Amino acid sequence: MSRMGDVLAGFHAAWEFESDSVVIRYERGIRTPKLFQALGERRIPYEAIQAVTLAPGRRGTVVLRAEPRPGADPLMDAAAGQLKESCDPYRLVLPADRETLAEYYADELRAQLKPDDGPAERFLVAAPEVPLRFKAYDGKASFDGKTVAFRWFWTGASSAKWKAGDQSFAIADLSGVEWRSPEVFEGHLRLLRGAESLLPVDQDPAAVVFGLGYGPVHESLPFAGAVLAAVRSGRSAVVVPVARRDPGDIAERIRHLGDLHQAGLVTDEEFAVKKAELLAEL
Repeated sequence: MSRMGDVLAGFHAAWEFESDSVVIRYERGIRTPKLFQALGERRIPYEAIQAVTLAPGRRGTVVLRAEPRPGADPLMDAAAGQLKESCDPYRLVLPADRETLAEYYADELRAQLKPDDGPAERFLVAAPEVPLRFKAYDGKASFDGKTVAFRWFWTGASSAKWKAGDQSFAIADLSGVEWRSPEVFEGHLRLLRGAESLLPVDQDPAAVVFGLGYGPVHESLPFAGAVLAAVRSGRSAVVVPVARRDPGDIAERIRHLGDLHQAGLVTDEEFAVKKAELLAEL
C-alpha cells in the first residue's frame, strides 16, 4: 500500500491499510448493522482477498468491496452466500463525492493481490472469539472452544429432542456446520457428523431451530463461524473454563421434566435417567 496506516472511512466502518492486511473497524450505533457491531474489528490479510470492486451504490453512494477467497474466512464460509447486501462485512459504503479516493485505494488494494490461486488451503481470517452462545427457538446453544452444547427448552423442543436429552459435541467428532439464516424459512444451525443421515431439524438432536427473534444473524453466524474454524483446524479453539450450572436452573429443569413426565411425553425410566444427569451437574 502507499503508506501504512492510511484510513478510508465510510458509513458504519473504516478500513485501515497496513503492509500485509486491511484492518476493518466497525462503528457502534443504532444505525450500524448488529452483525458489524458483534464483529467489532477484523484483520483481513491481502492473501485472503481474491478481487476488489468499486460500483455505484444507492442514494448517492459508491461501494468498495473486497471479495474474500473461498475457504479464507470461516464467517463467510458458514454464511454460504446468505447474508443480505447491507450486512456484508466486506463492503465499505462511501459518499459518491469520495469516488476518486475510493478508486485510488481500490487500485492500491488490487496491486497487493496475488494471481487467483483458487480456494485457500486454510482459514486466513481469524474466527470470532469464544465463548459464544445464543438462544434458538427450541434450545440454547453454547460453544466454549472445545465443545458445542445444546440445552433444550421445554416450551419449544420436540419430544424427540427432550427424550434424547441435552447434547454435547466435541469438536473432534464433527465434520462441519450447516447454517441457514433465521431470515428465511426453516432457519437453523446443524452440526454435521460425517456421512450420518440427516433428520428433520426439529427432530435432530444435533440441530437447533431458529424462529422469529431466535438465533439472530449477529449471534448465530459468528457462532457457526467459530465452530467451523475449530472443526477445519482439527483442534479446539481457545480453551475457556466452563462454570458449573446454577442450582436454581437445575431445579427449574427438573420441574419442567416432571411436567413432561406427568403429561406422558417421557417414560418413568427416561425421567429417572434425565433427573440423575441434571443432579450430577450440581
